[in-house]
Amino acid sequence: MSHDIGAPRQSGSRVLPPDVPASVSAGPPTTGAPAGPETGEPRFGLGTASALVVGSVIGTGVFALPSALAVFGPISLVAFVLVTIGAIALALTFRDLAVRLPGAGGPYVYARDAFGEFAGFLIAWSYWITAWAGNAAIVVAWVGYVEVFWNTGHEAGWSIVIALTGLLLPALVNLLGLRSFAAFQVVTTVLKFIPLVFMATIGLLFINTANFGDFNASGTSWLGAISAAGAIALFSYLGIETASVAAARVRDPKRNVGRATVLGTLACAAVYILGTVTVFGTVAHDDLVSSTAPFTDAANVIFGGRWAGATVAAAAVVSGFGALVGWTLIVAEMPRAAAQDGLFPTAFARQNRAGVPAFGIVISTLLAAGLTVVSYTSFEQVFITVVLLSVLTSVVPYLLSAAAQLYWLRTDGRRLRVRHLARDVVVSALALVFGFWALAGSGYAAVYYGTFCLLLGVPVYVWVKARRGTYGETPAVTR
Repeated sequence: MSHDIGAPRQSGSRVLPPDVPASVSAGPPTTGAPAGPETGEPRFGLGTASALVVGSVIGTGVFALPSALAVFGPISLVAFVLVTIGAIALALTFRDLAVRLPGAGGPYVYARDAFGEFAGFLIAWSYWITAWAGNAAIVVAWVGYVEVFWNTGHEAGWSIVIALTGLLLPALVNLLGLRSFAAFQVVTTVLKFIPLVFMATIGLLFINTANFGDFNASGTSWLGAISAAGAIALFSYLGIETASVAAARVRDPKRNVGRATVLGTLACAAVYILGTVTVFGTVAHDDLVSSTAPFTDAANVIFGGRWAGATVAAAAVVSGFGALVGWTLIVAEMPRAAAQDGLFPTAFARQNRAGVPAFGIVISTLLAAGLTVVSYTSFEQVFITVVLLSVLTSVVPYLLSAAAQLYWLRTDGRRLRVRHLARDVVVSALALVFGFWALAGSGYAAVYYGTFCLLLGVPVYVWVKARRGTYGETPAVTR
């Protein structure tokens, strides 16, 4: 059948939709060619890429997490350790995948290369939901620390105003271009890390074991408590893949993406676990469960006044804002890569004069704002509800990324030494099991809403494929 009007055009071996300029270059994922900015536009070095990982992972989640985990009691620390092991396995998996396929889009590229277009689309769609829903969760926790200084009565109307401000300003920072983004990301990462390191080191000296409460305070089985707490704890590690998602904007991605991913994850793991232990041991359990700013409460206990808590709250505000700036870029990067391959609406592929995907940033910010308003007006446990939705949709890209690595090891792993092959198989299998465990711990409600959101992408995929005028997969690239 011929298509004289709106017929897809070929760019190399990739079919482009009729309204995507042929000059848009993402490079087919199977080639591993990084897509990205035009020559001469600024790119991230290892330092900024690592700051992107740390800045995206350490947002406000860690600052609100102790309260969410306190419901389960100290058994949640066991879950945190297990999640950390899984996160490190994922980081190592992303490192190896980034060496083989340094193209923009991270998990999207890996899944498309291994399993075809539809898998790649599902990853891009699922991750896109994760990113903007995650921004809603980050901003909810961020509001809790802003309200240490203003709206201390937590009036819902003003909480929504603060939250919307926290979503719109990071969008403006990104729309101004990458130069402002890089500087801001490094500065906020340093400012947030200092108080967390303090709480994770000096704070340990002020622990009172009486504050921990019952080891399993959830009233459920140990396995159930660990699984449920682990699903919440996983939210604190969302973002370890951000360097791979933004690989097109990283200098020497084969070298720097993997290193930034592993270094950033290890740094976050250290302050996460020790900082949470400090909060558990310095704030009484019953007070911690109801706290909206647990690190502030812990600092006030340690120093016996409010100035220390206010300092930590200020750091949390800076931290959350930096994370929102980072995630506002990331939320548009994977859809951009998919759109350049003709697997997402073409508007996501376009960049403004500053070299950023403006449409993706704007539409994602509006969706996050809408979810935030709904959360404040409809959900009793705002933070946990949005967190579990984000975790569920993030598990899909993680699972398929680990599966893609296992697939490659099965088909081409013979080129590796036996010792390295065994190690990589174990790490990838651990990352895969970790993904299923997090999925099981998300709970029925999160699985229901997450699956519903995921399947909403199917009509979008049908529409995109129909616009391209193709049936089945695009022609394969010969390696």
